[in-house]
Amino acid sequence: MKTKLITLEGYNKLRIEHDYLWKEQRPEVTKIVTWAASLGDRSENADYTFNKRLLRQIDRRVRYLRKLLPELKIVYYAPEQEGKVFFGAIVEIENDAGDIKTFKIVGPEEIYDERKDYISIDSPMARALLKKQVDDEAVVSTPQGDKIWYINKITYAKP
Repeated sequence: MKTKLITLEGYNKLRIEHDYLWKEQRPEVTKIVTWAASLGDRSENADYTFNKRLLRQIDRRVRYLRKLLPELKIVYYAPEQEGKVFFGAIVEIENDAGDIKTFKIVGPEEIYDERKDYISIDSPMARALLKKQVDDEAVVSTPQGDKIWYINKITYAKP
């Protein structure tokens, strides 16, 4: 089951997406569907078929967001988190081979294809890092076996 935690930044992005879909994109597509339907035969009308399908996708996403947004718990930065890895931390880690990775630990709803520097709180890496401090070692279970990573730096994006 996915964790229902989210950063304020992630929540705001989902809210903006919902508002854009509902207030801007859906009315535009609805106008196109209405126009295309008025042309007559819908069975061979590509404008009607394509935009009707697009309208269903928009409605599906809006329903999902309307159900999801009230369930999410926004996690705010707290000074007590400093020095340890918790939700919202930006962590730099290194392994024995000298590979360095930096990422932010966020909720599963904030993971986007274009954001390679975010990892879900539900991921094995994030679970292994939670509550650790700088210079601690984290053992991450992977299909290839356990991997050891060392924490170099922990920061938080402060509001």
